[in-house]
Amino acid sequence: MRLANTAHTSRPWRIHELTGDFRVEDVWELPGRGGPDDFPALVQMIASQDPSHSSSLAARALFGLRWKLGELLGWDAPGSGIGSRVPTLRERLPADLRDTAAPNFTALPFTSLYLTGEEFAAEIANRTMHGVMHLGRVPDGRGGYRAQMAVLVKPNGLLGHAYMAAIRPFRHLIVYPAMFREASLQWGARVDETTLQSV
Repeated sequence: MRLANTAHTSRPWRIHELTGDFRVEDVWELPGRGGPDDFPALVQMIASQDPSHSSSLAARALFGLRWKLGELLGWDAPGSGIGSRVPTLRERLPADLRDTAAPNFTALPFTSLYLTGEEFAAEIANRTMHGVMHLGRVPDGRGGYRAQMAVLVKPNGLLGHAYMAAIRPFRHLIVYPAMFREASLQWGARVDETTLQSV
């Protein structure tokens, strides 16, 4: 479910210290609920997703098209990413976040920034934009927790603004629904397995 930007901006996340020059592109509630110790498992599950193996044919096709266009137009060429076109946000990390054990991504070209008991952040950059994916743990008012995802971006000039506008409907209608559906199934299977192991 899509949320208002204030669902992200109103919370005292540490990510705000790093992204004052980024804009909030999307905020979504992730499916499923968990306990206070489940957040690292959720982060690992998200980091291990591979859109090329999505059960959604449309999502697989869109990612395939994006990688092909990136190759043809040089959007992902060496020199267009983190540490070359843009400095990494790791340079902005306060000392207490620098050595947190954040997971590596399996397939998506994100680089983890930090992981705490409440938050996770990762960055990506190419010729079109510099982006951040932020996951946060939020009390659900019933003694448990839910998670939400925010996407923050700094578009690269006219190309970046046009690119972000062009992909917005595809993200909202195809990519995110497919990603959240699969995350919900994986999380449900994990909850079932945990329940069985405790019996």
